[in-house]
Amino acid sequence: LTVSPPGFSGPPRKGHLVFDACFESGNLGHVDYISDFEFDLFIRPDTCNPRFRVWFNFTVENVRETQRVIFNVVNFSKTKSLYRDGMSPVVKSTSRPKWQRLPPKNVYYYRCPDHRRNYVMSFAFCFDRDDDVYQFAYCYPYTYSRLQHYLGNLERRNLPYLKREQLGLSVQQRRLDLLTITNPDHLNQEREKKLVFLTSRVHPGESPASFVCQGVIDFLVSQHPVAQILRDHVIFKIVPMLNPDGVYLGNYRCSLMGFDLNRHWQDPSPWAHPTLHAVKQLIVHMNQDPRVSLEFYIDVHAHSTMLNGFMYGNVFEDEERVQRQAVFPRLLCQNAPDFSFSNTSFNRDVVKAGTGRRFLGGLLDDTSYCYTLEVSFYSYMTAGSSAPVPYTEDTYMRLGRNVARTFLDYYKLNNLTKDNIPTPFQNILYNNPIYVLFLCYGAVCHLKGIKEASITHWWECCAKHPAISQVLLPKLSYLFK
Repeated sequence: LTVSPPGFSGPPRKGHLVFDACFESGNLGHVDYISDFEFDLFIRPDTCNPRFRVWFNFTVENVRETQRVIFNVVNFSKTKSLYRDGMSPVVKSTSRPKWQRLPPKNVYYYRCPDHRRNYVMSFAFCFDRDDDVYQFAYCYPYTYSRLQHYLGNLERRNLPYLKREQLGLSVQQRRLDLLTITNPDHLNQEREKKLVFLTSRVHPGESPASFVCQGVIDFLVSQHPVAQILRDHVIFKIVPMLNPDGVYLGNYRCSLMGFDLNRHWQDPSPWAHPTLHAVKQLIVHMNQDPRVSLEFYIDVHAHSTMLNGFMYGNVFEDEERVQRQAVFPRLLCQNAPDFSFSNTSFNRDVVKAGTGRRFLGGLLDDTSYCYTLEVSFYSYMTAGSSAPVPYTEDTYMRLGRNVARTFLDYYKLNNLTKDNIPTPFQNILYNNPIYVLFLCYGAVCHLKGIKEASITHWWECCAKHPAISQVLLPKLSYLFK
């Protein structure tokens, strides 16, 4: 789409902006020319559903160097937005391929009298290279193709504890992937198997959910000692993209046919909601298997009006079950500085009856816990911070890693495993031999010339610290003979 001044004809000149959203996860409906430096942008509604207009993702080219513009996104379907709190769109270009957030000072969110006092998000931008193609998006995109590339690389590693399956196909025949992560020896044991089920991206515009999910997967397939113990005791089933058609099409909330899949868990149709139908069938089957205890179901989302990571849980009549349900979020709050337990809530809102959390919370037995894990599109506050810290792709994935490691804290609390995990200090000693040498050198230099009784006392004091007694002293004992 080339936007030229009214009355202009002929081939576009430099500075007549060319907009495009005809690519994977792209979204831009049309553009109105206001002036040479101002343009009104209209988000395309979700396919077959005009109610949802939030996600945008488009490119701009044919720019002039130092050309300054103002883009007004004028038809958001939601009035509440993190743009009021300092959130800004992300941008990249062909010469700078890493996504960056625009400076908040260049972004404005306000009621506009020119648009029936609807909320408008305006942002100012200066193009600095005339040969670049610039891309703007609501948040960091995570496309269906990116997921397929990531899963393909994982599969090629031939990890014995990772299995990738095609659980089904979407309406447009895209893969519905299922990952199983566990020690294969664990599957052959006679004892009951603990199972954790995680899904993501049922709402296609909530791209941060995919980064969190990838963080979970990366941690669980790693050689971290916590991950190894989890694989020995727990089966993890992960569906990283529940709505691949919606993601591919650039929708915000709906599937190809205009359905909000997270309102159809009660009775999904195999032809209208095939991905949801396949996942529900699998969960029901596993719940009926006496050899499996489905302990957790977590559905990962992104939130457009709140900060931090937080959870939604269900409400139960049994007070003991209510208290047990709060354990995992409390543990996660200790592991993840960006997770807020105070924002976590437990409810039985009638509107949410068709969600995975609500439906499976009623289907599974009272030893199972179902959560919606939300993460902000924008930022998080930590205990010591005076201003919100914007999320990046890496910090979204860090939250995923912290979610994964929290399962061990939960299961140690419930006596599933008593395996000892090396402390951070032990990990330093195990993994950094140069650090150990410097430590030895410093210790020997410090002790040189001191009485033997003092050395003996130092040795006894060190032996009281488990990290030193178990790791360092056996390596150094020859120094004191």
